[in-house]
Amino acid sequence: MITLRNLTLRRGVKVVLDSATVTLNPGEKIGLVGRNGAGKSSLFALLAGRLHADAGDAEIPPKWRMGEVAQHMPEVDTPATEFVLQGDTRLMEAQAELEAAEAADDGEAMAHAHVSLEEAGAFDARARAQALLLGLGFTTEQLDAPVNSFSGGWRMRLQLARCLMCPADLMLLDEPTNHLDLDALVWLEAWLKRYPGTLLVISHDREFLDAITTVTLHLEDAKLLRYGGNYTTFEEMRAERLEQQAAAFAKQQDRIAHLQKFIDRFKAKATKAKQAQSRVKALARMEKLAPVLTASDFNFEFREPPSLPNPMLAMRDVECGYRAAREDGSDKVIVRGIDRTVLAGQRIGILGANGQGKSTVVKTIARAQPALAGTVTEGKGLAIGYFAQQEMDLLHADDTPLQHMVRLARTTGPSGTEQELRNFLGQFRFLDAMVHQAVGTLSGGEKARLVLASLVWQKPNLLLLDEPTNHLDLTTREALSMALNEFEGTVMLVSHDRALLRETCDEFWLVADGALKPFDGDLDDYQRWLVERSREAARVAAGKPAQPAPKKAAAAAPVVAPPPAPIKPREDRKAAAAARQALAGKTRPLRNELAQIDGKMEKLAAERAKLEAGIVDGSISGPELAEAGRQLNHVAAEVAMLEERWLELSEQIEAMSAEAGGG
Repeated sequence: MITLRNLTLRRGVKVVLDSATVTLNPGEKIGLVGRNGAGKSSLFALLAGRLHADAGDAEIPPKWRMGEVAQHMPEVDTPATEFVLQGDTRLMEAQAELEAAEAADDGEAMAHAHVSLEEAGAFDARARAQALLLGLGFTTEQLDAPVNSFSGGWRMRLQLARCLMCPADLMLLDEPTNHLDLDALVWLEAWLKRYPGTLLVISHDREFLDAITTVTLHLEDAKLLRYGGNYTTFEEMRAERLEQQAAAFAKQQDRIAHLQKFIDRFKAKATKAKQAQSRVKALARMEKLAPVLTASDFNFEFREPPSLPNPMLAMRDVECGYRAAREDGSDKVIVRGIDRTVLAGQRIGILGANGQGKSTVVKTIARAQPALAGTVTEGKGLAIGYFAQQEMDLLHADDTPLQHMVRLARTTGPSGTEQELRNFLGQFRFLDAMVHQAVGTLSGGEKARLVLASLVWQKPNLLLLDEPTNHLDLTTREALSMALNEFEGTVMLVSHDRALLRETCDEFWLVADGALKPFDGDLDDYQRWLVERSREAARVAAGKPAQPAPKKAAAAAPVVAPPPAPIKPREDRKAAAAARQALAGKTRPLRNELAQIDGKMEKLAAERAKLEAGIVDGSISGPELAEAGRQLNHVAAEVAMLEERWLELSEQIEAMSAEAGGG
């Protein structure tokens, strides 16, 4: 287990942890929550050994392996699969052991190294690495692409896959969902639910925390408190604790006032001096309950737009993509045939996997890139507020928040005095000297708040938000959700934050297979659609017809034969024989189907053995290895389906036999 005892941690002059004591048990999945800047990443650094405590003790089992997502962007030309494989520290140690043994020509050491490789799962390690990459949204064509050919967001996915590849006893994940779309997020949740080790995760995605965590650590004002339960349970328990604390504080204040009144009244009287002195001592001894002074909740609102054109815009036969993006100089069309109208007051969530074109559609509507074909007709007075994924990268590092807003007011409008802009920035927590702090020194959350402030100042009537929550803490996300719900204009939102999508959007559009269409359903329907689509793709890849997913099957069990019938008189034997013959006739179709299932399962077992042998002996490699992994998954699913049917048939035969025997 992990034990912190009276631990104090400082970063410069700031106290991050003050006499923290907490115990984390093996196998627990813990969410670490707190405001941006509270010190969550510093606690991770302490657990990872990059920081040392200023006082107290931090104990972690010395033999535990630790997995952590590296935050740097690797600039290497290593193929993606090889890069992820390097995250398996046990496998890398076994390979190094074998290389050293071969270099020394030590036969015994080589044998030991081969055992270590087998224990590390070397025979299927490449398939496991590629399964991680495919789950996180990479395509089969990208499995062997060099790492430095990917953009920053995809390199962070590579780092996440490399972390998941590590056979870790303790895994530290700091905002693992920031660069994921909903497809990859759903996959990651399922993976982490199966992870057997101890997990400590920092996330501002409440649905993600609710899905995977069973313990919540709250870091606030350098204090670390443990709550049993996921994030929603933590919120409920903390609200109750704060309510009790407020009541206790109010009661104590009444008691203090009563004592002080007695002291003030009688301290000068000789006859009461002793009693007054005892009240002074009582007052000094009384425990001072801290008043409930949590940091003020952040909130803001979008200002009323000058007009609300209806419709906002209309798209007819629109094609979205990139001009002359192909080698032959032709345009690269990503989404085509868009015929949609955006009305005033709509709340639209845009769904779809990374690479399908969600951001491309939003950029086209935002005028950031032209439509390749078709027409986009804008309503008179349309004012677009666009939050792009890379928006924070476009901020000038040498600017201050005040300089940024002064330039925005001068170039884009509306105009405002410096004092008005100062007051406005204060609504977004840029107070006092912070308005003069260089943007380059701001945290990710502070930069995101500055971009939000820029949007609000412009009084848009159409908000186009592309992953606006990536660097926002939970409090700011909730403030954004409330502001969007009160916004009078139209919202179009791309986000992997399901809580924000649920709370904000009342309809969804789906970008998939080169088209944009309305999605008839909610987010739960979309997650089911993703699972079904993934399963169908696996079946098609394996050359099998698509069909509904089988239920989870129990392990096959032999048919339990009915007990032998007692010996009957001669006159009854003929009737018994007739009954047996009738039973055989009734169960013959079921037994025939059982025989067919047995034959299919034998063929599947042979297919699985062939695939596994090819993986072990290396005859299956490269892109074929990922395909073999998918085929193995398909075989396992089909076997499970057949086993379930086998059980159903066996139970039917048994029931019919028992009924015949009872009759």
